Amino acid sequence: MTTKYPHLRQDFLASIVVFLVAVPLCVGVAVASGVPAELGLVTGIVGGLVTGFLPGSSLQVSGPAAGLTVLVFEAVSEFGVGTLGVIVLMAGLFQLAMGFFKIGRWFRAISVSVVEGMLCGIGLVIIAGQIYAAAGLKAPQTGIGKITGLPGAFADALGSSKALASLAVGAGTIAVIVLWTRLPKAVRSVPGALAAVVLATLATLALGLPVATVEVEGLFGVVQLPGADAFGELATPAIWGTIVAFTLIASAESLFSAAAVDGLHDGPRTEYDKEMVAQGVGNTVCGLLGALPMTAVIVRSSANVNAGAKTKASRVLHGAWLLLFAAALPSALALVPIPALAGILVHAGWKLIPFRQITALWRGHKGEALILVVTAVSIVAVNMFEGVLIGLALSVVKTAWEASHLKTEIVDKGAGPVQVHLTGNATFLRLPKILDSLEALPQDRPVELDLSGLHHLDHACRTALRNWAERHSSAGTEPVRVTTAA
Repeated sequence: MTTKYPHLRQDFLASIVVFLVAVPLCVGVAVASGVPAELGLVTGIVGGLVTGFLPGSSLQVSGPAAGLTVLVFEAVSEFGVGTLGVIVLMAGLFQLAMGFFKIGRWFRAISVSVVEGMLCGIGLVIIAGQIYAAAGLKAPQTGIGKITGLPGAFADALGSSKALASLAVGAGTIAVIVLWTRLPKAVRSVPGALAAVVLATLATLALGLPVATVEVEGLFGVVQLPGADAFGELATPAIWGTIVAFTLIASAESLFSAAAVDGLHDGPRTEYDKEMVAQGVGNTVCGLLGALPMTAVIVRSSANVNAGAKTKASRVLHGAWLLLFAAALPSALALVPIPALAGILVHAGWKLIPFRQITALWRGHKGEALILVVTAVSIVAVNMFEGVLIGLALSVVKTAWEASHLKTEIVDKGAGPVQVHLTGNATFLRLPKILDSLEALPQDRPVELDLSGLHHLDHACRTALRNWAERHSSAGTEPVRVTTAA
């Protein structure tokens, strides 16, 4: 056995660690998304037993992600849980198409500042929303509403002993997760999130706290194939924006996670198009089961690598353990306090905010830092999909502006023609500056316009320069002499 499977022991032990990390995250993401807790486990099972078998990235682990919580909650609120499966199914099919047409590798071209801004915005919305959940209060629908409503929520909580007890459980959960990293290594072999949930559950039971717990329906009770009514929603134009958002954000998160995981080990590198296909297969299956969408998740993936995993067997086995848990011990979920899950997600949301990256970008690339902040604020103020589009648009504009670097040099010796030298790239973005400089030249002096130093001259600039030369020539004593590259 050890000859045929030389890494079986390492992969087996790693799978146990990933399973223990995955359980509270799967349940927490599902509850925060507004769907039954078991659907989070279903997505984790598919991520292990289906996506885990496929080629792409051998050590990263897929499942429900905190980064999609906001988007899923919005989709469920607008279209209902029954339609969620259709949305995830279509997103999976789009991912399959992108993988087959080898579009996966192009996700690496997305600006890092946009991705970091997306994670930052998601983190802020998750934190704000889960504070309400930790207090047992109903959260506002919009991201900006969640943040601006926090002072009122705290005021309401202070006047309710039940809300205070719930907040105490959530705060205690966060404290355990943070402090767990400072304990001896032997103790830290148990994941901090799992330990925090177990301790919160025991404390709630022992003290008889009036805290809401997870509602359990049973694994087979929540798995439902999408019906005809759900597919009928595809005739609604609004649903396609949600499908595209699911596709792009889940794909970007998975492939950026793959790049990060590649930096953690020395094994085979990710084949991005194959990984896109693997994610597409997983989401297609999740959609058919009516479950949450899946992405590759850096928390589980890094735990897998750090636990010593060597092959994809570890992630497949973790899916098997999730299936056994969901089938044999579903009643255990009913004991888990919801504020404990909220605490886990508040901590996860905090980890999504790239504090170090923001500081580093501001020191060296203020434009990139601005894109990051605008993307994050847009996600909070509008929604995730439009916020990402705003960030991408800003990134394209910034790149175009930098690519159109132009230097204008005017040499006037007091007698003879005025010499104007343009070097660099003359694009429409620089046209106002070019024309301002040319129109400020004396009308009664001859002009020599040297364009030989230009690497690029677009049509808009070419036309504008020709028109200016004609106007200046008609007003002056001599025609403008234009020199171009040979």
